[in-house]
Amino acid sequence: MATFITTIKFTQQGIKGIDETTQRAAAVKAAAKKMGVKVTDIYWTLGDHDGVLIFEAADDETATILLLHLGAMGNVHTTTVRAFTAAEMDKILTKVHFG
Repeated sequence: MATFITTIKFTQQGIKGIDETTQRAAAVKAAAKKMGVKVTDIYWTLGDHDGVLIFEAADDETATILLLHLGAMGNVHTTTVRAFTAAEMDKILTKVHFG
């Protein structure tokens, strides 16, 4: 499973319905499970972003399905990056040739 980290910013619609944000997060988590995606953490944050979603998916396509589902709801804008564990990075580094 690949790990993805998504930063979230509320849209105007998302702010207007802010009282439902935790229920919407629970619904996304349930929908993700049906897609074969494991949501490991959801955080609401201060600063440049309103939240962070951390999840695992079998591949980029599956991750994209979840993100399109989330975006289609209209409550948030997302930015997603692929994350690597130390073990995954060590495997990558064995294929890198320096100098």
